[in-house]
Amino acid sequence: MMQLTQFLHVAIVVSDLEKSEHFYGTVLGLQKIDRILKFPGAWYEVGSFQIHLIADSAQSSDIQNEQKWGRNRHLAFSVASLEDAKQQLITHNCEFQLSASGRAALFVRDPDSNIIELGEA
Repeated sequence: MMQLTQFLHVAIVVSDLEKSEHFYGTVLGLQKIDRILKFPGAWYEVGSFQIHLIADSAQSSDIQNEQKWGRNRHLAFSVASLEDAKQQLITHNCEFQLSASGRAALFVRDPDSNIIELGEA
């Protein structure tokens, strides 16, 4: 029987690598790490988890529910302070939605409308 032992990474296709690197590296503050592949992209790390950005100018959004972003495919991260996260997003002019459930979480879109959930630990 196969036994999964660790979640390694997620790959996100982005249309504008420079804008996406600003979002993931500056807005979210993720640590950029070395990558060994030749095609355009960037890798970021959170603990032992990695986000691999893959550049493809033909990328298009697949948002199904515009009113409630959390009901679309998304990545979720824990934050120490949701208020600090909100202020960081406001500073960088990022639109976000608070969780409709009332819990301490919000949803933000990257430059390609990939949705990121930030929830207070």
